[in-house]
Amino acid sequence: MIGSSQEKTESVGVAGEGHSQSESGEEIRRGERFAFGENWSRFLEVLDEDRIGEAERSLQGMLGVQRLDGLSFLDVGSGSGLFSLAAWRLGARVRSFDYDPRSVATTREMRRRYGRDDESWLVGEGSVLDRAYLDGLGQFDIVYSWGVLHHTGSMWEAMANVVPLVAPEGKLFIALYNDQDLISRFWGAVKRTYCSGWFGRMMVVPVFFAFFAAAGLLGDLLRRRNPVLRYTEYRKKRGMSLTHDWIDWLGGYPYEVAKPGDVFEFYAARGFALTKLVTRASLGCNEFVFRRGSAGVRGDSSPVRSGQ
Repeated sequence: MIGSSQEKTESVGVAGEGHSQSESGEEIRRGERFAFGENWSRFLEVLDEDRIGEAERSLQGMLGVQRLDGLSFLDVGSGSGLFSLAAWRLGARVRSFDYDPRSVATTREMRRRYGRDDESWLVGEGSVLDRAYLDGLGQFDIVYSWGVLHHTGSMWEAMANVVPLVAPEGKLFIALYNDQDLISRFWGAVKRTYCSGWFGRMMVVPVFFAFFAAAGLLGDLLRRRNPVLRYTEYRKKRGMSLTHDWIDWLGGYPYEVAKPGDVFEFYAARGFALTKLVTRASLGCNEFVFRRGSAGVRGDSSPVRSGQ
């Protein structure tokens, strides 16, 4: 099945329910949001074929397929556009959107450089909290949102809003920050400090870059592993960049977390079956792949938390 958006020209999402895309820059200036688009625009400088190949293999492994020919793929919060590109190269018809205009521009540049501006890959600006925008997208065989929904400021609402976008028998592939209780509260405070302004960034970046480097070095030495490999082989983690991920982690705000069991129950109540789960013992994202049933789904767009 192909989403109805694949038959449309690119467009800017219509603002709805108070989630206008013009708010992104104001939120950043007020210290309420990290400049995700600015960070990912710099990622293009280090992108190469090896990273793209790793992104493709990540999709293949989690989705359990080698190709996506004939399938439609929605990238919710496309960021750099790397995984939209990976899906397109695997044969999918792709629709990408992001709330941050600079992420939209970066995804479009990704498509221009590597996707030949192909008509089977559309890029737009929109919010996963904007139901008026989402209603115009249709349904997709695969809905993908890696590390995005917990940065919206309304994670459970965003989780509910992607449900109607998944076609019957389609797959939902999401990644959400692992809830570590007090540790998660600590990182929330760090992220707020980073986004508070120039002084906050100058406090956070040197301290935690040094901490990450020292902790990694100690761990490698204890495991008798070459510390250099931590940096040279990082691209094997979904094709990503270590420094860009560090910045994304330190600044990624708004910030919410979820326990795997709560996420499972949330989607099970909406007619989804879990087909693959990768959990993290500490920092990072838990990854979920769900398959939507063919029958009607109860409470598709109700932003009700698990257990309610």
